Amino acid sequence: MEKNRPKVIPTAYLVLIKEDKILLSRRYNTGFQDGYYSFPAGHPEDDEETLSQTMVREAKEEAGIDISSADLELVHVMHRKQQEPTTERRINLFFTARRWKGEPKIMEPKKCDDLQWFELDNLPSNTIPYIKQAINCIKENVVYSEYGFSNPEKCKHKPRIQTSTCPRFHGSPG
Repeated sequence: MEKNRPKVIPTAYLVLIKEDKILLSRRYNTGFQDGYYSFPAGHPEDDEETLSQTMVREAKEEAGIDISSADLELVHVMHRKQQEPTTERRINLFFTARRWKGEPKIMEPKKCDDLQWFELDNLPSNTIPYIKQAINCIKENVVYSEYGFSNPEKCKHKPRIQTSTCPRFHGSPG
């Protein structure tokens, strides 16, 4: 008998932090969480594109910045069950870049109506809840969390190796 295994949609998110501020974009006219803040993000365009390649492409397409996949660091993974409009399962990979070229700006005005730096401890009230959870986990150096399930693990999985400095909070334009 064949098992009905869930299909999972991968998504790559770009987490840029400089001087204790985090870059967020407000969704507009997308049909999902419009009017709420998230990160520049996207899905692979085909079966050959990796998630790091997706992140490099989306950084350019959405924020107008150039990043190298060699400068990406995976800082959080979230297993998420979306509630509306469907119950899709997603694996969200949150990457930061140690350096980038260019100043972030809105490149897709039909999908984003605001892109700005916010204080890490003063996020806009209209930040998507799972994005808030990811930010809190990243701040706590937690590598894995769950969202949208009946008994999710929120920011409980600490990495096995702790480091005294956290390079993800020291990114800068290249």
